[in-house]
Parts: sequence; structure tokens; C-alpha cells
Amino acid sequence: MNPLMPEITVNGELIPSAAIADEAQNHNAPKDKPGWAWKAAARAMVIRALLLQEAGRLGLKPDPQMLASDKQETEDESLIRSVLENQMNIPAVSATECQFIYDSRKEIFRTPNLFQPAHILFAVKPEDKDARKIAKKNAEAFIATIQKTPKVFADIARTNSDCQSKDAGGTLGQIGAGDTVAEFEAVLDILAAGDLHPEPVETRFGIHIIRMDEKVEGKQLPFDAVKHQIMEKLEQVAWAKAAQTYTQDLVNNADVKGIDLNKPIQTTAQ
Repeated sequence: MNPLMPEITVNGELIPSAAIADEAQNHNAPKDKPGWAWKAAARAMVIRALLLQEAGRLGLKPDPQMLASDKQETEDESLIRSVLENQMNIPAVSATECQFIYDSRKEIFRTPNLFQPAHILFAVKPEDKDARKIAKKNAEAFIATIQKTPKVFADIARTNSDCQSKDAGGTLGQIGAGDTVAEFEAVLDILAAGDLHPEPVETRFGIHIIRMDEKVEGKQLPFDAVKHQIMEKLEQVAWAKAAQTYTQDLVNNADVKGIDLNKPIQTTAQ
């Protein structure tokens, strides 16, 4: 028997090592620690076996449902779903809980900010320190010029920018949160419409001069508009917690040989 892939039994039912090795392909792990993926796969297959055994004990019959227009549950998947639906105790989510989440995290229930910026890019690699210093000095000089004569921004972009937006005078069109890198977006958040950032902005792409042409601030969404969304999320969390508790109870009461499921994955032999 391979000590890295021991034979595992669940209440006397053998889970073949080859099957666990196949399942391990679906679990991420560092390249130098393949045992992590194997143990994650083994745990998944032990829990699967326990749920199917429980389905047999309860006398459940498979009733596959459509998961999408072109995909249907397997019989085993339908049995596992039926076990969880029948056996888990999931507390109902109340309107009070939803209101609490909304009141305590209002900042996330907003429409996104929309920006219409323009920029001039001096493309330099992060590791080229000398080139970055030169680009930053050039950007500072151009900023001083633009501050004195704002209308030259487009001409400077066309003749100096390393971004394709130079053909449009540096304008980037409408963008939203997540459309650009964090350093660039942080500047967009603080600029008002018509503002030119007074300092060059560094990103992994190089040195930028940034101007905000138009900006639409996000608005707070009312509770009634997001109540259903909050309730769905809380129900998902409640379901996941209940499933974890239920499956852990099955593990605790099972006769599992060949693996200690209570040990962290990091301790798996390599």
C-alpha cells in the first residue's frame, strides 16, 4: 500500500485510491504539495460516501432534476441533495437580520461610480527605476504646462502618450469600478469632474497624468431594492453552515479508516 495514498474505508465501504487520485485533479494545491489535493479529494469522497449511505438508510430514491437547460443531476447527486434537504435544519432568515446587514454595511449597497477620465501614459517597466524617474520628471513638467494651459492636454497626449487613447486626445471613455488598476482607480475616486491630478500617478504600466472629464457618483440603494438580494445571500450562508455541521456529524459518527479528517490539510504527508 502506498503510504501517501492509503486505502480508505467508510463504515466498511472501500474508496479506491485510484478514484481519490482522479478526484484530486479537481482540487487546487501548491505544486510542491500534491498531498494537500489528495487529502481534500479524500475528504470530499468520504463525505460523498457517507451521504449516499445515509440516503440508503433513509430509503430515498433518486429523482434527478435539471440543473440547467442542458444539464441534469446524476442519480448520486440527486440522492445527496435529497439527504441534505430532508435532514438539515436551516433556520429561516428574518427581515430583521436583512435590515441589520443593510444598516451595518450600507456602503456596499450603492450603484457604482462611473468615470470618464483622460490620461497620458509614459510606459515604463516597474523594475526600470531610472526610466521611471525620468518619466516622472517629464510628467511633472507636462502637468505644470497643462495647469497653465488646460487645452494642451489633448495635444500632449497625441504626441507623448504610450496608450492607444492618444488618438482620442487621451480620453478613455466611460469606465467603472474594477476596470483599471487599484492605483489608477484610487485617483478616480478622489477627483471631481474637471480636475487634473496635480501629481504623476504610478502603476505597473508606467507613469500617468490623469484628468477627470465627467463623473457620476453612485447612489445609495434603498433597503427594499436589495432586501431580496440580502436574504438570498444569508440563506446561502445558513445553508453552507448547516451542511458543514451535518456532514461533520456524519463524519464524527462514522467508522473512517485510512485518513484522519480532523487534522488540517497542511499536515498531510508529502
